Amino acid sequence: MTPAARIQARIDILDLVAAGDRPADRVLDAFTRARRYMGSKDRRAVAEGVYEVLRRRARLSWWCARVDGVSGEPVGRDLAIAASAMELGAERTRLLFDGTQYGPAPLDDREWALARSLSGQDLDHADQERAARLELPAWLAPKLTEAFGSELEAEMTALNAVAPLDLRVNALKSDRDSVRAAMAQAGMDTASIPFLPLGLRAGRQMAVKNTPAYRDGLVEIQDAGSQIAALMCDARPAMAVVDFCAGAGGKSLALAASMNNQGVLIALDVDQARLDRAAGRLRRAGADLAERRVLKGEAWLRVQAGKYDRVLVDAPCSGSGAWRRDPHARWQLTPERLAGYRDAQARSLDKAATLVRPGGRLIYVTCSVLPEENEHQIEAFSHGRDGFSLLPAAQVWAEALGSENPGPETFRESCLRLTPARHGTDGFFVAVLERGAER
Repeated sequence: MTPAARIQARIDILDLVAAGDRPADRVLDAFTRARRYMGSKDRRAVAEGVYEVLRRRARLSWWCARVDGVSGEPVGRDLAIAASAMELGAERTRLLFDGTQYGPAPLDDREWALARSLSGQDLDHADQERAARLELPAWLAPKLTEAFGSELEAEMTALNAVAPLDLRVNALKSDRDSVRAAMAQAGMDTASIPFLPLGLRAGRQMAVKNTPAYRDGLVEIQDAGSQIAALMCDARPAMAVVDFCAGAGGKSLALAASMNNQGVLIALDVDQARLDRAAGRLRRAGADLAERRVLKGEAWLRVQAGKYDRVLVDAPCSGSGAWRRDPHARWQLTPERLAGYRDAQARSLDKAATLVRPGGRLIYVTCSVLPEENEHQIEAFSHGRDGFSLLPAAQVWAEALGSENPGPETFRESCLRLTPARHGTDGFFVAVLERGAER
C-alpha cells in the first residue's frame, strides 16, 4: 500500500468505529480481513495510525473546533488531517491527500486552511479544558477523580498509553524458562513480570498467535492484571469452581492451570457464542476439566446451590481499566450504559452467591476503575446480608500468590486495586468474600 492508501484506510476505519458500536480492534480486524491485499506491515501501520488518532481524539477535536469552527464531532477525515498536519506538516499532508485511486481525495479549501493552521502545532494547549487534555468524557471526570484523587492526571496519562503485550505461561504444559526460550527462538524477547510466577512481558508487539508456543498451547495472551485477578481466586486441585461470567474463557484457562486439571471447573455464561469461542482455547491449553455451560433461567442455579468452593464473578463492566487497549471505549460509555452495567453486576453477584458452599469464596472482579462498579457494589452486596465476610486482600495475595505484594497502596478497605500508573497493568478491582459456616 502507498502512504496515501494507508491514510485512506485510516479514515475509513475511523468512520466505521465512530458510526458503530463495536470495539475498535474488532472493526480493524474485520476491515483488514476483508482486504487480503494488505500485508502485515500495512496492517500494523494502519492500526497504529488509527489508535494514535483515537488516543488523541479529544485534543484533536478541540483543535479542529478552535481553528476551523467545526460544530459537533469532527469526522474521521478531519481528525486524520489534523493528526497528519501536526505530525508531518501541511505540505506533506497535502501530498498524501493525492486523489489517487486508493488515496484520499485532495484537500478542499477549508481542509487546506485547517492543515496550514495546525501544521507543527503541539497537541496540548493551555486553554484546553481538563477533560479534553486528559482525554476523558466530561461527565466521567468526577467519578474518576473519586477513584484516583490527586493521581488522576498520572493515571489518565497511563490509561491513554500503549498497553504492553503480556503473556501467561500455561503450567499444564510448560514452565516459564522453557516458554521464554521458545519465544526467543521465534524472535520474541520476553521478561518476567514482577509478582507473577507465570507472567511474561514482550519487549515489543508481535503476532504471538503465529508462534509455535501459542499454537501448542504453551502460552496465552493475558494482561498481568487479569492474571493476578485469576490467582486471587486461590483455586486449588480437587476443588469445585465456577467461572460465573466466563465469556471467551481467559480466566477459565488460568483457573484450570491453578487446579492442575484436577477437580470440577464450570465455565458458565449466558451467551453461547462467547462460550463457543472458549472451546478452542480450552482444547489447545489441555484444560480437560473445564465444562462449558450456558446459563438459561434459574433451574441450574437451584440444583447447584451451595456446592462450590470458589465462584468467580468476572462481572460485565465499563472496561474503563482497559482503555489502553480500546481508547474509543471511553467515548462509547454513557450514563445509561453504566447504569446497565451496575444492574447486571448486582444481579450476577446475587445469583453467584447462591452457588458458594459454607467456607467457600465468592470472588468479584472488574476491569473497571470506577468506584460505583467496584467498592460501591461490594458495599451494596454486603449491606444487610448475613453469611459473607470480606477477606483482607493482602492476606489472600500472600496465600494465593506467595510473592511479595506491590505495597500498601494496592490494598484499601480489604480490596485489591490495580492501575496502569502504579502497577503497569490494566485497571482491575478484586474483592474476595468468604461464606461463613452454617450453624
